[in-house]
Amino acid sequence: MVVELTPSEEEDEEVVIQSTRSTRTIRDIPTRVEFVAGEELDEKANMKPGDIRMVLNESTGITTQQTSATSANASIRIQGLDGRYTQILKDGLPLYAGFSGGLGLLQTPPLDLKQFEVIKGSSSTLYGGGAIAGLVNLISKAPKEERDLNFHFDVTSAGGLNTSGFYGQKIKKVGVTLFASRNSNSAYDPSDVGLTAIPKFERYTVYPKLFFYIKDKTQLVIGGNITTEKRRGGDIEYIKGNKTSGYAERNNTDRYSSQLLLDHHFNDKSQLTFKNSINRFERVIDVTGYVFNGSQTGTFSEATYSYHGDRSEWTGGINFVTDHFEEIKLTATPSRNYEQITTGLFIQNNLKVSDKFSMEAGLRSDYVKDYGFTVLPRLSMLFKFAPKLSSRIGGGMGYKTPNIFTEESERLLYENVLPIDPDENKMERSYGVNADINYRTKFADDKISFSINHLFFYTRIHDPLLLEAFPGVPIYRFKNVERHFDSRGMETNVKLGYGNFKLFIGYTYTKAYLHEGEIKTENYLTPRHRLNNVLLYEVEEKWKIGLEAYYFSKQQLSDGATGKSYWITGLMAEKLYGKFSLYINFENFTDTRQTRFDTIYTGTIDNPKFRDIYAPLDGFVMNGGIKLHL
Repeated sequence: MVVELTPSEEEDEEVVIQSTRSTRTIRDIPTRVEFVAGEELDEKANMKPGDIRMVLNESTGITTQQTSATSANASIRIQGLDGRYTQILKDGLPLYAGFSGGLGLLQTPPLDLKQFEVIKGSSSTLYGGGAIAGLVNLISKAPKEERDLNFHFDVTSAGGLNTSGFYGQKIKKVGVTLFASRNSNSAYDPSDVGLTAIPKFERYTVYPKLFFYIKDKTQLVIGGNITTEKRRGGDIEYIKGNKTSGYAERNNTDRYSSQLLLDHHFNDKSQLTFKNSINRFERVIDVTGYVFNGSQTGTFSEATYSYHGDRSEWTGGINFVTDHFEEIKLTATPSRNYEQITTGLFIQNNLKVSDKFSMEAGLRSDYVKDYGFTVLPRLSMLFKFAPKLSSRIGGGMGYKTPNIFTEESERLLYENVLPIDPDENKMERSYGVNADINYRTKFADDKISFSINHLFFYTRIHDPLLLEAFPGVPIYRFKNVERHFDSRGMETNVKLGYGNFKLFIGYTYTKAYLHEGEIKTENYLTPRHRLNNVLLYEVEEKWKIGLEAYYFSKQQLSDGATGKSYWITGLMAEKLYGKFSLYINFENFTDTRQTRFDTIYTGTIDNPKFRDIYAPLDGFVMNGGIKLHL
């Protein structure tokens, strides 16, 4: 007797999301979670193997905002909210925040990652302050008994060279993963502006991690990260050595971190987890006539107890977070040194009320040194109206402790920016809600798959922290304004599959305003309309061909002007040959560049005053390479 088995639902049914700390699959979690994993993550690595900007920027509702015209520094924005409101984690540990967050996206290669997890909206119950807009959790690969050995070699038409390797294997009671990469680029300017669209840089990264399977119920993980980079942008002729003087922006950074995870299962349903990380980030910014030199040291410790019942799951714990910044004082500006210490208690329950209704409720209380107590409730609900139709509704509160590291101050390179004053400044507080509806089906004898997810979102921030200039002098201070900021809109994601073809369409509508009485000021650098289109043709183990097109509508700029709308297109092809594959990628082949339809600076080339960067500067870049799977 021959029995043919076919999957009853799509492959992502079995994906277990780690960010919610639940053992349930993604279909049964009340919190709305988006993830990028497996082949999709691998395809994005073809387009930009040196960092994770491509993966994030091409997701619906997420943009990466460039904050430096010459050094390409960038931050992440979710649903129109500035980068400081998004928390970036790696394996649930906060490695990129404050001073260390400005270059975090550029210094995180994707080869050692298993999946991305994105939660939009307040996620402060489990992860504390800073997750007002949402969080991005980067999940590393774990060793398996079968050896995992990969190498990736990539070159670009813009003078880039990316090499990386990953090894992972579990041997009896010990496992190991090791990731190493070297990424570099020559100074590159595709226009006649005379400034680097891609800076000259060289970066080395090493991520070793050891796994000890002490007993069947106990696991110890010890890891470390080392990243060092030298980055220089500015006058292209000066950077290349063809001039003896000129404008230049130098960023030298060193990032060191350790991770420790101890996980003990008492039985099949309960476990105790202890996490710790220590991070140190050092950065020197050197521009003509000005130097900013500082270091940030952060620690994170957490103990969590979890109980996973058939119908109810409980997670509770305590964590302790420190953030210490120390500046080497080189200017007349008062020292920006600070120390923030946060102690938090949290509890969360995930309850399956019935087969058609589940809910997740959480409560957190933090005590922040100099700013006092804050209480953060959160609630999410999942409704399964039918096997093909479901809906999630959720909301929660959040807060953000003030520091000087924002997109606004990054653009100024922190020059003449006064320190935060705990007696004058206070925490920003927020609440947000979102609701979605999800439908999926198959038709034409299951040859065509179709799914659609539509999301409504709203976030409101009270006492927003803004950077303002003193009248008549170039000195800046942060001030909590007696206003509120809100972001509202909707996202639509459509997926259509037929045979070897897959079509993804995403649309984002965002209205973000600063309110002062009856006066509304639109948030800078926030496109009202955003459209994502991806068509993928894939023959398993043979071919992958992808065509992309992204639309950005007009954006309000900080100088009062309005940026142009534009499209970005891309084409990627990969041929697979068993243990290796060859690929080529034509990124932005229509050569969309801000320098083609707008200016990026005023003044002179030796003393430029930069405008907002809202469109690509590097234009059409072709890259290709080889991936080995040994």
